[in-house]
Amino acid sequence: MNKTNQVLFALLLLLALSCEPAFAQTFGAGLTLPESTAVSKILENPDSFVGEKLQVQGLVIDVCAKRGCWLFIAGDKPFEKIRIKVVDGEIVFPMIARGKEAVVEGVLEKIVLSKEQAIARAHHHAEEKGEAFDPSCVLSGETIYQLRGLGAEIKGI
Repeated sequence: MNKTNQVLFALLLLLALSCEPAFAQTFGAGLTLPESTAVSKILENPDSFVGEKLQVQGLVIDVCAKRGCWLFIAGDKPFEKIRIKVVDGEIVFPMIARGKEAVVEGVLEKIVLSKEQAIARAHHHAEEKGEAFDPSCVLSGETIYQLRGLGAEIKGI
């Protein structure tokens, strides 16, 4: 291989390695809304969005390891996140989605749990992660806001 071909090959290799994957895998119904709503805007006043179909985007920070039935997307502000829950088996998010950019659509729902329900939920999540669980850590019920996922696109998988 002559020097010109070597330089051309090296440049092409460098370009290929530096490009972010342009492809995205679609899940469920795909995307239908023209724009996303910032997670911070939803979390500022979630009750005003309950029942609305919304689109959010961000980095996937966690995925259900057992069934791929939920994922968390990081918000646009530090320490914010939103949970996307799908019907088990209808959509299955792969574990390799962690660390990838996603755009997800769903309907925002509000779930109010009693203390007993919150204990059961926390126990279930600890079991999923293989962690010990102490029910005395749950002091009261809780209110959860999550998107009931309808469709998604995850880049790079």
